[in-house]
Amino acid sequence: MSNANILLGVNIDHFATLRQARYRDAGRLNGQMVEPDPMVLSLLSEKAGADGITVHPREDERHIQRGDVLRIRENIQTRLNMEMAATDDMLAFALEVKPDSICIVPENREEVTTEGGLDVAGNFERIAAIVESAWNAGIETSLFIDPDPDQIVASAKAKASHIELHTGAYANAYYESGRSEEFARLVEGSERAHSAGLIVNAGHGINYVNIKEVRTLPHLNELNIGHSIISRSVFYGIDEAVREMKALIIGG
Repeated sequence: MSNANILLGVNIDHFATLRQARYRDAGRLNGQMVEPDPMVLSLLSEKAGADGITVHPREDERHIQRGDVLRIRENIQTRLNMEMAATDDMLAFALEVKPDSICIVPENREEVTTEGGLDVAGNFERIAAIVESAWNAGIETSLFIDPDPDQIVASAKAKASHIELHTGAYANAYYESGRSEEFARLVEGSERAHSAGLIVNAGHGINYVNIKEVRTLPHLNELNIGHSIISRSVFYGIDEAVREMKALIIGG
């Protein structure tokens, strides 16, 4: 079965982590001795076939910086997806950047990367207000949620156009006995979201092995993948890493 219509968003956060490991206090984001440059990686990723670039500027600026986001917005030709916490500060920044889409995610200062889905039902008024503000600015909104029925209903009620199913629990269980149950939850969540009028994206923990099953999720519009692609690029270059993932998504 071909899945040529599934989009690939390349998340470049972990590439910026490499720069920050050495140059967090350099006072600049690129040029002279400061490397690597996430904006250059964004351009190379789209040249290799990425359908979009995903960034997640965080409050503590642990990897992607706001200056990176602004430079990437000005230079890429593909779509820019900005993951963000549900804060006034990040909403104001999104309205300044005007990415093609935002994905509202939960944040925990101690986590290395986003763990777990957003509690839309428990923070409904706040989430709905951000969705409305983004919509008025011409920005699509996705909500990063677990495949939970209540969260899917709340996401539709908040008038988000998209959800991004959190695939982390499935990825963690891939070599364990709970894999089939976690994948079944994703399938059911995708079907339920589609029935509610939501466009279905997915992301977190997707790699070059589990992609062969993830790509079979029904109604799948886009996959956002970062760590595995960046890791593969260390050995084979970003061009090969992106092209291989695109081929696997299509079913090659």
